Amino acid sequence: MATRKPKAVDSLSREEAAEELDRLASEIAAHDRRYHQQDAPVISDAEYDELRKRNAAIEARFPDLTREDSPTGVVGAPPAEGFAKVRHAVPMLSLAKAYTDEDVVEFLERAKRFFEKDADFNIAFTAEPKIDGLSASLRYEKGVFVQGATRGDGTVGEDITANLKTIADIPHRLKGAGWPDVIEIRGEVYMTYAEFQALKERSAAAGGQDYVNPRNTAAGSLRQKDPAVTASRNLKFFAYAWGYTTEDPAPTQFESVQKFAGWGFRISPLMIRAKSVDELIAHYRLIEAQRSTLGYDIDGVVYKVDQLDLQRRWGFVTGEPRWAIAHKFPAEQATTTVRGIDIQVGRTGTLAPVARLDPVSVGGVTVVNVTLHNEDYIEGKDSNGQPIRDGKDIRIGDTVIIQRAGDVIPQIVDVVIEKRPKGAVAYTMPHACPVCGSPATREINEKTGKEDSRRRCTGELICPAQAVEALRHFVSRGAMDIEGLGAENIDLFFNAGLIRTAADIFTLKERRAAVQQALFERREAQAREREAAKGAARKKVLSAEERTYEGLDKLFAAIDARREPELDRFIFALGIRHVGDTTAAVLAKTFSTVEEFIRVGKEAATADDPHTVFPSINGIGDTVVGALTDFFGNERNDAVLDALLEQVTPKPYVVTVSADSVVAGKTVVFTGSLEKMSRSEAKAMAERLGAKVAGSVSAKTDLVVAGPGAGSKLKSATELGIEVIDEDEWLRRAGQGS
Repeated sequence: MATRKPKAVDSLSREEAAEELDRLASEIAAHDRRYHQQDAPVISDAEYDELRKRNAAIEARFPDLTREDSPTGVVGAPPAEGFAKVRHAVPMLSLAKAYTDEDVVEFLERAKRFFEKDADFNIAFTAEPKIDGLSASLRYEKGVFVQGATRGDGTVGEDITANLKTIADIPHRLKGAGWPDVIEIRGEVYMTYAEFQALKERSAAAGGQDYVNPRNTAAGSLRQKDPAVTASRNLKFFAYAWGYTTEDPAPTQFESVQKFAGWGFRISPLMIRAKSVDELIAHYRLIEAQRSTLGYDIDGVVYKVDQLDLQRRWGFVTGEPRWAIAHKFPAEQATTTVRGIDIQVGRTGTLAPVARLDPVSVGGVTVVNVTLHNEDYIEGKDSNGQPIRDGKDIRIGDTVIIQRAGDVIPQIVDVVIEKRPKGAVAYTMPHACPVCGSPATREINEKTGKEDSRRRCTGELICPAQAVEALRHFVSRGAMDIEGLGAENIDLFFNAGLIRTAADIFTLKERRAAVQQALFERREAQAREREAAKGAARKKVLSAEERTYEGLDKLFAAIDARREPELDRFIFALGIRHVGDTTAAVLAKTFSTVEEFIRVGKEAATADDPHTVFPSINGIGDTVVGALTDFFGNERNDAVLDALLEQVTPKPYVVTVSADSVVAGKTVVFTGSLEKMSRSEAKAMAERLGAKVAGSVSAKTDLVVAGPGAGSKLKSATELGIEVIDEDEWLRRAGQGS
């Protein structure tokens, strides 16, 4: 496979390095959210690791360019909304990866070099399967299970105690004796192949959703709001480590994990202790050979230094322990036939081609569909126009070799040209959205001057395929922030025909009976699923109490409370491509009223050159101008926007610089975590008070507002003698606190 490699780190200029760090921060954060929050990764572990390695290498060469949102040291993604947050007393870190035997040899050599001055050096290692599930931490006090959490971003996770208590492998009270007063047992929640298949069959029989693979299904099951649903999925748990503890379980890793078994946990029967690289790799080969017979997903073998005192001495590198490494398995492959190519329209309008395959088993999972990414990929080219798969395109009828990247995402790695049917023609992507008929275009990337690899529907607000995600965004915290109208209720009301556009949200109260019925039917369906999971033959009949939804008045009140939103929130809520919360604030400040914003947008959409209409705005480039003209140039968006403005009246954006504003004219930098408002809200507040918000600390900075977790910016402020205050003091000066 010939692909163009990115420019070597040593060859990057400072400007190129800054741009690359910006791209990597955004791309890695997106992949973190897909894997840890949405349980829907789109690249392999190896590809993900390469992104992080490149980011770290650039930061090492240009340390002063390290971003506040750098992926370095970040594990996972922020906790998803809907669960209380739990701060881990000991961070849940990721592991370094090994992909070859040589990587394992190097790992042991590093250990020997680190401890080479120990006269009686006698290091041992453990080796155990790497379970492919969802990491969880279980806190026990006096032997009683008191709290359970997901990994989250490694520092803060989601409180899923009630759901974890439904898993039979997790004891509510520890057995035996000898456990510490407090200990956090850590391990992996997973679903067996048999249980996964049974769930798929039950769901199909009830007309429910399809499930993709055991790992994502286990993660989704563990995040159910109703613990009874989690209980019906029959999840499993292996214990293999610990976090905070008042005392070590034992002097070694191996002995500690064996103690877990005595306390009532399931541990891997394939865990061993070894002293040489030959023993470790031999065990890796043994586990690899047994992989298909285990009945659950594993994606490698984890090696750890056995002695706890040596673990502590060797310590950690950013985000990872030095004393452990995960030796990943190569992806399993299979051969099948492409029977068709369908087009799916994503939340941003992306036309995503999907190949329909003859069903084939890969790694214990039956694969029937595989993403084809974009038309360049189908044609056998990467995003730079360079050949992949030796330039072989993909056609209907082709015999293809597939694998599950990272043992999760199916992908086509080769086309068997010798078996291509006679008369097979090259595939052509549609130039119109298959859902709404709007033009589907490839934009020009203003940085590279090249066409984007993805074709997108320009329908935006009127495209049903984009509607649900647009509605989710509209009500989200950073946008209209309508409490009680989260993703689950948006999906429910959309599927029930109660909401089609944002304006419909504000008329829900007028259709109270229909809303009540939709909520009742969802409860009834959930009850049927629980009964089916128990094998009950009788139909679940809901009581009169279960048929009611006590939160309706509260929901309607929350909706009514957002009928006069701030202009910047309203613009952001529209979901215009490339218009994030910061850009929305700039636009609101520039145009002041929604009427002026719309007037200029429509005028620009009909102008020969939109730049003659849009004023020169700092922070607004060609990409944003193009997105705004596309949005206002689509006449079918007009009716949707007009209907919305009949329901809401955005407040004019007013810069309230009073004579007694103590921050007017000052340059302010926010750093660390803000606990009483979002970062974007804090920036908007500062700008309304006449302050300038900067992204980095310099001699021109007047004030730094530092929250928990403040890092390099706080250090720079201290060195430069700049005033530093906390969030409460900032609110007081802004006139928002006592």
